[in-house]
Amino acid sequence: MSRFTLSITAQDADIDELGHVNNAVWVQWIQRIATAHWEAVAPVEHKLAYVWVVTRHEIDYRGSVFAGETVVGETWVEGAPKGARFDRHVRFVGDDGKVKLEAVTTWALLDRGTGRLMRVREDVAAPFYS
Repeated sequence: MSRFTLSITAQDADIDELGHVNNAVWVQWIQRIATAHWEAVAPVEHKLAYVWVVTRHEIDYRGSVFAGETVVGETWVEGAPKGARFDRHVRFVGDDGKVKLEAVTTWALLDRGTGRLMRVREDVAAPFYS
């Protein structure tokens, strides 16, 4: 199983009325790390042929992050795809070493040209495991 990491620093625009990172921003960060992982591991021909879309997020918020603080996001894929869908695990850890968010998100593979769902083939899944 291959893990991918990405550091993100909370900006003033990410902060809600309670003074910490807004829940909607966390969802954007989940998408950002998932997309960055795909961009880092997928061969060019796959990037040109396919696109991933979110079908479900299951998120556990564990702690607050404030403007100027940095979190390290980690994402990985466990298990085999289910048809067109792939579950991705995500965890964000703060500078204090504490988990701030954990999530399991489900992504579906689309043919970029037709917009139709596609079964995740072994060669498309393989880069997530190496």
